[in-house]
Amino acid sequence: MVINKCKICPDDNHIGENKDILKSLNLKSTKKRLLLMNCFRHSDSPLSAEDVYHILNKEIDINMSTVYRILNYLTDYKFLMKQTLSDGNSVFQLNDYTHQHLLTCKICGEMSYIDSCPIDLHLDDISEKTGYEITSHNLEFIGICSKCKDKK
Repeated sequence: MVINKCKICPDDNHIGENKDILKSLNLKSTKKRLLLMNCFRHSDSPLSAEDVYHILNKEIDINMSTVYRILNYLTDYKFLMKQTLSDGNSVFQLNDYTHQHLLTCKICGEMSYIDSCPIDLHLDDISEKTGYEITSHNLEFIGICSKCKDKK
């Protein structure tokens, strides 16, 4: 998986906005939290905890437990969304309050999104048959991206 998915820029215009968000969540504005938030603001795809660690570790001294702790805080406070993949690993992205599903290339690991949801049409039927009130769902499509397919 490509881990150079975002740029960390100390003069980034999101720092003030990130500080305001952390303050509204009653969280301290630490350098590590601010830089981690910027990782997601500048990423064009979801990031795993390992991706974030490798990106931040180039700029600051940080350990994996700190990355996980910050990711959990920001997920609990709804700044980030977490999706557990079919392989058991999780990826995170900015919470833009839209419903999307992942496409994952099984060769290179590239991830992208589809905006339509094929499950929405069936939720009422599933709920009726099971008695569950469906509150959310995850769906991941696994295949081969166009770049990897062209290489074959």
